Amino acid sequence: MKAWVLHDIGDIRLEEVPKPEPKEGEVLLAVKAAGICGSDVPRIYKTGAHKMPIVPGHEFCGVVEDLGKAVDKSLVGKRVGVFPLIPCRKCGPCKVGLYEMCRNYNYLGSRCDGAFAEYVCAPAENLIELPAEVPYEEAAMMEPMAVAVHAMRPGMREAAKDATVAVWGMGTIGTMLAAFLYGAGYKRLYVIGNKDSQRERVSKLGLSGTEFIDSRAGDPVEMLKEKCGGADVIFECVGKNEVLSGCVEAAMPGGCVVTVGNPASDMTLDRDTYWKILRNQLTVKGTWNSSFTGAADDDWHFVLNVLKNREINAKAFISHNFGMGDLDAGLKIMRDKTEEYCKVMLVNEG
Repeated sequence: MKAWVLHDIGDIRLEEVPKPEPKEGEVLLAVKAAGICGSDVPRIYKTGAHKMPIVPGHEFCGVVEDLGKAVDKSLVGKRVGVFPLIPCRKCGPCKVGLYEMCRNYNYLGSRCDGAFAEYVCAPAENLIELPAEVPYEEAAMMEPMAVAVHAMRPGMREAAKDATVAVWGMGTIGTMLAAFLYGAGYKRLYVIGNKDSQRERVSKLGLSGTEFIDSRAGDPVEMLKEKCGGADVIFECVGKNEVLSGCVEAAMPGGCVVTVGNPASDMTLDRDTYWKILRNQLTVKGTWNSSFTGAADDDWHFVLNVLKNREINAKAFISHNFGMGDLDAGLKIMRDKTEEYCKVMLVNEG
């Protein structure tokens, strides 16, 4: 089969490799669509993966073609999405179903072979069956969508529907988060970005009444305060010191700051910012990955229901569509920022 193999930092090649064979408890999937995650870019060009050579790619969906031992035979031919984190199911968090916080996890695309290929093996326990009305391109975005939902749920648990909510950073996760917040009924919504394409995408998503604050036009904190006085809940989706400090400044007394963005560098708080957290009695929450338990109330089933019921214009997130053989073109757009993008999608033909 054809697969993109990362041999070393910056050395990724499209190669013919042996088709994987599913082990006990695994299935073999024909990959139908895969998204390029923002984390794939530094993994391939800056830091490398946990082990190499490796096939990257963890946002994907496919069709079950073959089974390992002890797997339900009815799965053959099923259209499925895949939770890419493979929990040990033995540690403390796993024992209570908090698999996203597993202490000894494996991970498709960064610790074992992923989906930038024609085929990939995955645990049968990590599959979620897709209804026919959910297209492959949308199903391949379930992973980042579930990450956005996972950030939203604890952040908004105690917030009233009339709460003032802000999302700072309109990359893929921030944009998805804004859409889910709007769909959940939070209409006093402000989003902070720095690109015309981000403003346009908010419009395409149909987030009526949502105000776009352009950070190129001035201090976003001052602009947000002028419009609404500050945010009851604010999501940091950038991963930069100055944005985290700005979120603390923009939060209302007694408010909540949810840290979502992967850190671009070391994150530090100056003394003044720390004092604001104390004196305004702010709650600062961290979030990572998503919940996948197989239960109807986990993050992935929440997303699946949204897609199935067409509650969100999911295609509006896709800015680029490439064949799987053109992964390098998509990666370079994201690495070099030669074009505006949101979700770069790869589709296997046939």
